[in-house]
Amino acid sequence: MTVAATAELEADRQALIRLIQDEAVFHGDFTLSSGKKATYYVDMRRLTLDHRAAPAIGRIMLDLVAGIDDVVAVGGLTLGADPIANAVLHESVRAGTPLDAFVVRKEPKDHGRGRQIEGADVAGKRVVVVEDTSTTGQSALKAVEALRREGAEPVAVAVIVDRKTGAQAAVEAAGLQWLAAIDLDDLGLQPQ
Repeated sequence: MTVAATAELEADRQALIRLIQDEAVFHGDFTLSSGKKATYYVDMRRLTLDHRAAPAIGRIMLDLVAGIDDVVAVGGLTLGADPIANAVLHESVRAGTPLDAFVVRKEPKDHGRGRQIEGADVAGKRVVVVEDTSTTGQSALKAVEALRREGAEPVAVAVIVDRKTGAQAAVEAAGLQWLAAIDLDDLGLQPQ
């Protein structure tokens, strides 16, 4: 990567951090999907589905996974991973390093082809699970489990925001690489 590309990527990252701080961090009493209680909530869907942030998210996340050999697709558990995977797909084409995207349903469909994984054919292929943020890593690991059942080789989990609350340890314990673009220090927040 060139110095100019590195500088542009860091500018994207800093702009995304500002957007998260200004528009996606909410303070109050929240219950996270993990069941844990928190005094703030990072609502990344406000930004993964926002025209100002999505292109930068695609570039940042593509850069995170670029060093992993032979990855052909990114995706994860619907709904949080869907816009991220699509942003990476579009940016990868623009960058000349195309990756496909996939969606992992919470449960297999009970009609049609009965698929749990939609989009790219993942059987026998190296893939990366993406998420907006993770507390315990369980959503990502549920996607990993479904991917492995389909014959895919998940090699990493990449998140936009690492809450620093145990997800990394859980993902690494499952034999996967952990990648995070932004952490709580970047956002001026403390782990809970």
